[in-house]
Amino acid sequence: MKLIALDLDGTLLTTDKELTAENRAALARAAEAGIEIVPATGRFFAAIPENVRSLPFIHYAITVNGAQVWDVRAARPLLRAEISWRRAVEVMAFLDSLPVIYDCYMDDWGWMSRNHYDRAADFAPHRHSLEMLKKFRTPVPELKAHLAQVGHDVQKIQMFFLDQDLRTRAMADMAVRFPDLAVTSSLPRNVELNSLNAQKGLALQGLAAHLGIPLGETIAFGDDLNDASMLRAAGIGVAMANASPEARAAADAHTASCDENGVAQALERLVFGRG
Repeated sequence: MKLIALDLDGTLLTTDKELTAENRAALARAAEAGIEIVPATGRFFAAIPENVRSLPFIHYAITVNGAQVWDVRAARPLLRAEISWRRAVEVMAFLDSLPVIYDCYMDDWGWMSRNHYDRAADFAPHRHSLEMLKKFRTPVPELKAHLAQVGHDVQKIQMFFLDQDLRTRAMADMAVRFPDLAVTSSLPRNVELNSLNAQKGLALQGLAAHLGIPLGETIAFGDDLNDASMLRAAGIGVAMANASPEARAAADAHTASCDENGVAQALERLVFGRG
C-alpha cells in the first residue's frame, strides 16, 4: 500500500476529537514505510485539528468533502472543484424556505448570516459541533448579499436541521432539485452540498494520479455518507463500527469504532500483516 486516506470526525478522531496515541503510532509507522498519510475531511485545512495538522508526515489533505486537495508543504490547493457564487445564492434562496440555519465555506473559511449564527446553539447536535461552528465561521449581515458583493465561488454549503424526518425528505428533494450538486452528510443533523466534482472519491483518484499511485494501492477509512465515494474508490475501503449504513455498504472491510482505535486495528491487519 502506498496511500492511506482517513476521514477525521468519527473515524481517526475519537468522539471527543482526540487523536489517540495508538492511532498516531500506527500512522507514524506507516509513514516511515513510505506510505502517504492523507486526511480526508469535510473541514477546510485550517479547521483540521492541530493534533492532525501538525503531524510531520502529512504532505497532502483532501478537504471540504473533496472540493480541494491541499498541498501542505506548498500551502496551496493542488485540485479544486467549487460552486459558482450565483448558483450558491440560488440554493440559499431555496433554503430560506426551510426551518434551517445554513452557512458556506468560501476562500478556506466559514461564513454565515448573523441571525443564523446567533441561533446556532439550537441546531448544533453537541458541544463540539457548536464550538467548531462558532470558531470557524464569520457572521455577516446577510450571506447571499455577502456572496454577491465579493463574487467568490463557494466550496461547500452546509445546513442544520432540528427535525430528522424533514432532513431525510429534504436530502431526497435536493438531490432532484439540484442535480449539479452532490448531496451528502457528515453529522446527525446536517446536510452538505458540494459541486458534483467535489467528492472524496474523485479527490482520492486525482491525488493518486498526481502521485503516480494506482488506486489498488490505496486504503480509505470513513464513517458517513460523505465518505462513501472514497470507500468505493480506494483499493480497500474500511468502515468504522460506528459508521452509517451508507458507509458500511460502500466498504470492503470493517473495523472497530473511532473510540476503540479502529484505524490502528485495521492497519495492523491490512498493512502490517498482523492478525
